[in-house]
Amino acid sequence: MPTLRQLEYLTTVVDTGSFTRAAEQLHVTQPALSHQIRALESTVGGPLLERLPRSVRLTPMGRAVLPHARAALAEAERLHTVARRTAGLEEGELEVAAIYSVSLGILPPVLRLWRHQHPGVRIRLREYPHADRLQDAMTAGRADLAIGPAPVSWEGPIRELGVEEFTIVLPTDDPLAASPTATVALTDLADRAWVHYAPDNGLADLLDHACAQAGFHPQAAIRAEQTSAAPLLAAAGLGPALVPANIIPPQFDGLLLRPDPPIRRTLTAYTRTRPDPLTVAFADLLAQQARVNPAGLSAAATLPDQTDAPARG
Repeated sequence: MPTLRQLEYLTTVVDTGSFTRAAEQLHVTQPALSHQIRALESTVGGPLLERLPRSVRLTPMGRAVLPHARAALAEAERLHTVARRTAGLEEGELEVAAIYSVSLGILPPVLRLWRHQHPGVRIRLREYPHADRLQDAMTAGRADLAIGPAPVSWEGPIRELGVEEFTIVLPTDDPLAASPTATVALTDLADRAWVHYAPDNGLADLLDHACAQAGFHPQAAIRAEQTSAAPLLAAAGLGPALVPANIIPPQFDGLLLRPDPPIRRTLTAYTRTRPDPLTVAFADLLAQQARVNPAGLSAAATLPDQTDAPARG
């Protein structure tokens, strides 16, 4: 059975690209490092690394083993953290995973309050562009708690945080600024080129789904890799953008119109089947303090949904 030390040695050699640099980082001699790698290769039944003149390269078996080595090391670290928490220590590390828009618009004030209440607990934030990748990360054990659209077939606890509203962003001099209702039908924007999202961003799926329900496919003037860039590009006149209302910064220099019918999605926080007390405490604070919508939109979220945004966005 491979030891955690051997798995750590393997991942360090791969990450540094060198036995010499890995030995220095691990504070061991290079012969001791090589011995442990050979012992690991003997255990798994084949070579994992190929030595090159200036670097090392994974063999096919090495490429298959490496993800499992990383997962085992991550799980061992989490077990250590849980043990410290169970012992009643006021320090440790909490790993929180979230989709991009949540880390922009919802998490910062919650994290500020958490830091005040638990100064000895570090937060490691992992951000994902798509809800599917978020759930995959939780399934693989890379985080203690995830925040995003409701997961599919999840066995652990799930808490609803609220119904998120989306807004259309345009430049302030757009002809639609004269709208007396501050709303716009997506069909009124069907002939425009949009500030779209990169294909791996879940909001790309959401925009395509909403426009398909309205009877058209949105053409892309530009695709934003970062969610935070979309409202800025739209306000600059590159095209309309559909964005979560909670990521719009104060004093934003752009026109905001509510889609008619509204576009909404439910956000959740979810954990594995038996979350430790520190994770439960963070989930409690999140449920109490998360502001899914700006104050001006909070009343609208109580209305029945008229357009169902896909949960995977």
